[in-house]
Amino acid sequence: MNKDFQPSRSNPMDAAVPSSFQDTEQVPRERSIGEIISEANNLSPEQIERILDYQRENGVRFGEAAVALGLANSDDVLWALAQQFHYPYANENKSAIHPELVVATKPFTDQAEAFRAIRSHLIMKVYSQEDGPRPAICVISPNSGDGKTYFAANIAVAFSQLPGRTLLIDADMRNPRLHEVFRLSDRAGGLSSILSGRAATKVIQSVEGLPNLFVLPVGPTPPNPLELLERPAFGLMLRELKTKFDRIIVDTPAASLGTDGAVCAAKCGAALIVARQNQTRIHAVEQLSRVVAMGPAKLIGSIVNEF
Repeated sequence: MNKDFQPSRSNPMDAAVPSSFQDTEQVPRERSIGEIISEANNLSPEQIERILDYQRENGVRFGEAAVALGLANSDDVLWALAQQFHYPYANENKSAIHPELVVATKPFTDQAEAFRAIRSHLIMKVYSQEDGPRPAICVISPNSGDGKTYFAANIAVAFSQLPGRTLLIDADMRNPRLHEVFRLSDRAGGLSSILSGRAATKVIQSVEGLPNLFVLPVGPTPPNPLELLERPAFGLMLRELKTKFDRIIVDTPAASLGTDGAVCAAKCGAALIVARQNQTRIHAVEQLSRVVAMGPAKLIGSIVNEF
């Protein structure tokens, strides 16, 4: 992508975005809890028959019978229930997803519930507006180690568990981590490839086990990250992506490393500050707020990270 990029049938984003976005969504076939548990645990016909016998003799559900016989555990049953109710999350023992993604691997914990509460507030404050285009949400923080990437990744997972497509962009071209958190390859290119006008094909990658979540990694780490973000191409790219995704979350470098976060916020339209409890200084948050206020972005709130 270069500075003359304009949304069109031949723009670079057509190659960067998977063609499956044009597919018509299909209603998945309803499966029973027993079928899901049996497939997930590779149960043999003999083991299934044992479970059914126990179920009939004791008047319990299939999942309870499987747990009682030691052929499944409670996490397997919760995962099966989530599958039946079309609630995507990754069973920690069966997925390659990083355990840092607590909303995906431990969706029934207090940590995951906190992210769902924040998601509800963001929906009311950002996505319930009917007039004008929806902004992308830029996640910023004063210092490294505030938990900004941890927050951005988990809130993106939380949004992906709702109908619609969620895109998570790694704009931290100084110390990128999202490709590691989601165990994605960044060799095919990424944000830096698009903004520098280099060839990039299908750099937006899907996440295993989370069908509504997509990630645009950084790609090769450039020597001039701030200059790339300040190019018109970044804003034009976001405008194009907003037509293909329902929600966009952008991760950025800490403010202590440069003004990348403030520049991203101005292009995204909305900013959310993440601070770490008992570590982040109040004056650092106030200073970052003042910098964001200099641009057109709306500061929609701040998050105190306890973890």
